[in-house]
Amino acid sequence: MLKKQKSHSLARRASAFLAAGCLLVSGTALGQSDESKPAASVASSDTIYMSVEYIKKFCNAWNEDELLTVGLANSEWIDNDGDKGFKIIQLYRRDCPDSEPVEMQFERQDDKAMCVYAGKIENPELDRSADYEMFADTQRWVEMGAGEYGPMKGMMFGRLKFKGPKMEAMGNMGPFKNFLLMFGAPGDTSKCP
Repeated sequence: MLKKQKSHSLARRASAFLAAGCLLVSGTALGQSDESKPAASVASSDTIYMSVEYIKKFCNAWNEDELLTVGLANSEWIDNDGDKGFKIIQLYRRDCPDSEPVEMQFERQDDKAMCVYAGKIENPELDRSADYEMFADTQRWVEMGAGEYGPMKGMMFGRLKFKGPKMEAMGNMGPFKNFLLMFGAPGDTSKCP
């Protein structure tokens, strides 16, 4: 029975992983906020990697990913919000020191961890017991987005820097692997945001 349950769990994770991979390959991993545009122009390589425009599309893609929305609600990740009503992830490319980080905010809505804001920093002071700051060199973001390695290896080898509730993050490595795979979506890495 345990083997069967483990097999079903692995199948669900594999299915979510494949779905995320299909989204990346089809060019829709950043979502389609403007349905009148074809996917290729919405998630184009002209969008500067990890810019405000890029992260807004990323927010839409998050909301389409069941492992992130349902998984991070079921694990109660979304509920550790420091009593402010939303959880924050701030991101930046370490090799772009003059660029502003971007911020994503998440709330529990309809039993899902939904991205409700993506853009410029609105909260300069993070609650380190609830919120996350993640940064890496551009090359490392691209490598993780390509699935060359996941969050555990990224953090262990210092390729992905992380500040925030580490035990909580460790308990959600499956969803965070999907999160990092989304950074495989097209974007112009030759310029800083």
